[in-house]
Amino acid sequence: MESLARLLLLVAAATGALAATPPHPAKGLRVRLTHVDAHGNYSRLQLLQRAARRSHHRMSRLVARATGVPMSSKAVARGGDLQVPVHAGNGEFLLDLAIGTPALAYAAIVDTGSDLVWTQCKPCVECFNQSTPVFDPASSSTYAPVPCSSDLCGDLPTSSCTSSAASAGCAYAYTYGDASSTRGVLATETFTLAKSKLPGVAFGCGDTNEGDGFAQGAGLVGLGRGPLSLVSQLGLDKFSYCLTSLDDAGGKSPLLLGSAAGIAESAVTAPAQSTPLVKNPSQPSFYYVTLTGLTVGSARIALPSSAFAIQDDGTGGVIVDSGTSITYLEAPGYRALRKAFVAQMSLPVADGSEIGLDLCFQAPAKGVDQVRVPKLVLHFDGGADLDLPAENYMVLDAASGALCLTVMPSRGLSIIGNFQQQNFQFVYDVAGDTLSFAPVQCAKL
Repeated sequence: MESLARLLLLVAAATGALAATPPHPAKGLRVRLTHVDAHGNYSRLQLLQRAARRSHHRMSRLVARATGVPMSSKAVARGGDLQVPVHAGNGEFLLDLAIGTPALAYAAIVDTGSDLVWTQCKPCVECFNQSTPVFDPASSSTYAPVPCSSDLCGDLPTSSCTSSAASAGCAYAYTYGDASSTRGVLATETFTLAKSKLPGVAFGCGDTNEGDGFAQGAGLVGLGRGPLSLVSQLGLDKFSYCLTSLDDAGGKSPLLLGSAAGIAESAVTAPAQSTPLVKNPSQPSFYYVTLTGLTVGSARIALPSSAFAIQDDGTGGVIVDSGTSITYLEAPGYRALRKAFVAQMSLPVADGSEIGLDLCFQAPAKGVDQVRVPKLVLHFDGGADLDLPAENYMVLDAASGALCLTVMPSRGLSIIGNFQQQNFQFVYDVAGDTLSFAPVQCAKL
């Protein structure tokens, strides 16, 4: 059992900026991530509600993509109509980077659930508001459109050729399932990351971009497993991140790329554990793992081996995702988890609809630090156990006294969210098809 004295109240989101130390090529790259709500001046309840709302939207997008639910409308790219698949989009953390020569600084959402790197470009047909100037390809000496004959154009899930003087080349269209979308042309450009110049990175130069989901940044940086992701384009063997607690107003979340990405042995508080990354041919961009079981308190929950397995039609399975705050489990597994928590908690069940969570308990007005909650452990293939501290799966809204489980049901896909990942270093060894994790005080990494 975990004491609620360890539960930190949700008071603000993590903040951060581009790392000040210039990278050394032999050590890889190190940057810092900013939480999307870092500067919003939100109340505790508002922060939790916003995280839950974004998670629900993102889960719906991810499930739609995994289950192949057809879109109800077509996104039009110059050169014709494209039937556009749903992509993940949105996210919880921002990365500071720069584009072009001379370099133009901007922030983009980091997304392990998608591949394309894209930003808004002039001249805008339709662009959402962003806090930094919109990139103008005409002002950069290193901008080059990608021809339709290029392999990069072929790596897009959907594309078309354009021949207009304004936007000749390989046109793309991505939609994100809730009327958010980006359309434009694929190009290459020099990006600056942690003061390191990265020439020839393929990106989407979007001149028609819609939706509220990107308002915190000026685009996305995909870190998925597909060929157009930044990870693939830079030829990285591995990358890692360590997400600070959302309760830490001054926390910094490091993103480590390449040879800098290994487990920080000097900072871990317990040995690292590893589990194989699994490939799903139907969804090659996602980082799948094999979840073999759950333990609540001292009780291992009995579930069939198929509960979290990838099905023959490509649905199901479990992905690790940085852009979803809440963990979502397939309904049978979630129901068993919920039942176990209700049975082992000594508090009455409360209504969590205002927060946006399914299972909440009413904490006492006094002595809340004496309340005990059951342990939660996620078991993975290879014997890896993600033994979570209480603050990684229970959140307390002090105003209402609601103590809520940050796990929800889903259908078609399970997602390990970033609440459960906070203050763990997660290492994605893409070359070795392995995911490793260890508890770390991320602010000290």
